[in-house]
Amino acid sequence: MTRSTMTFRRYLVLAVITLTASCGDTFLSRGMKSLGPVSLAHPGALIHAIFSPWVATGIILLIGFFASYLTALSWADLTYVLPASSLGYVIMTLLAKFWLHEHVSPLRWLGVVFITAGVGFVTRGPSWTDHSHRPPPAHDEELAAEVRP
Repeated sequence: MTRSTMTFRRYLVLAVITLTASCGDTFLSRGMKSLGPVSLAHPGALIHAIFSPWVATGIILLIGFFASYLTALSWADLTYVLPASSLGYVIMTLLAKFWLHEHVSPLRWLGVVFITAGVGFVTRGPSWTDHSHRPPPAHDEELAAEVRP
């Protein structure tokens, strides 16, 4: 299997990235709305926020996101992983609208449409840039010759 082959497991990792990022951010928002404003000037309030159930669950989900994101970057280019995982913005918008009851303007919905279309374009290309067949640049040999005594 080459690095650019997309398997079920790799699609699953992208799905986990998408779901954990959108759910984690939504849980953080839900938790912070229930706690009210906090400030860096009051570290005690920040620590209290971190240990509230919604925020703590959001943090755990975002740790899962980060681990999955690192996994995906080990076998795919950033220019593939980031747009492919941006479907999380669509999910986050839906969660914000229907679970958190936030107002989503028509312009934001248009952004969701553009994100969805962009993901479609990205998934049609390769997930990994093959560097194995690229010859080294000629100027590197010249530089190496200048450095030798």
